[in-house]
Amino acid sequence: MLRYVLVAATAAAFCGAPACAENYPARPITLVVPFVAGGSASVAARSVADKMGELLGQQIVIDNRGGAGGTVATRAVAKAAPDGYTLLVVTSATVGTSPALFANLGYDPRKDFEPIGLMAATPNLIAVHPSFPAHTLAEWVKIGQETREPIPYGSPGTGTLNHLTVELIAHRMHMKLAHVVYRGAGPALNDLLGGHIKVLISAVVNAHAHVLAGNMRALAITGAKRSPLLPDVPTFAQAGLPAFEIPLRWGIAAPAGTPRPIVDNLTRVLNAALASDDVQKRLAVEGAEGVPTTPEEYAAIIDREVTMWTELVKTTGIKAE
Repeated sequence: MLRYVLVAATAAAFCGAPACAENYPARPITLVVPFVAGGSASVAARSVADKMGELLGQQIVIDNRGGAGGTVATRAVAKAAPDGYTLLVVTSATVGTSPALFANLGYDPRKDFEPIGLMAATPNLIAVHPSFPAHTLAEWVKIGQETREPIPYGSPGTGTLNHLTVELIAHRMHMKLAHVVYRGAGPALNDLLGGHIKVLISAVVNAHAHVLAGNMRALAITGAKRSPLLPDVPTFAQAGLPAFEIPLRWGIAAPAGTPRPIVDNLTRVLNAALASDDVQKRLAVEGAEGVPTTPEEYAAIIDREVTMWTELVKTTGIKAE
């Protein structure tokens, strides 16, 4: 049973009276981004936080705290006061892949946070060098199933969402693939463009210009629907492989025990921010799209991802480096 639904008694225990939620927020709110400034998570957080602060009538201060793939700051926020004044940007890594790979993170994604809602999602894509014989996702899968030698593919690192996504596909579809590890997305992309590897999983925002220029061929994207950056590229489901909706997701959560009225207020304001034209435009620059959800819907996504990645890691023996 997930520990996400709070009862009125919890709110009373922390606030002393139901009136606490009526006075919230009475001071600025800190939104911790568990990565260094400048990355896509920071851009998404800033895009949403500015509008949320405007709607709440209080500033939301972005606090970038990088380290250990986001897990250091995530652990710290899990132990913060559950009063609604310290919030956390959570990602598919910090509440999905990392808990599956590491046994002692110091936090439990299911128990230590109250999900407020998703901010946005951005898909990855499977791309191949123009010399690779596959022109569709089905052809790539068939080649991977029939090849004698594993097909090398590049990703920005062992244990990343990119890496585990391809390993999940290979495991479920019985493909022979070989992981080539790069120190970041840029080197992997450059090696595909140079023909040193033939297959790559990449963020759409990083690769779309090269796809449009004909320097690589996109087979499918991992989102729920097509990306506006590459409208001609199908989703996995459209290409014949359902159950591979695995975008990079960014959301907001609070420490466990945050009163439900405060969580509901933040969810309402977050979804209102996502509906605004200026936030939608700012997210689109990152190849992302706002995804309004309820706390329960987001909790279910977190639970599903932790379960999926944990099962994959146990079955395949993947180890983090």
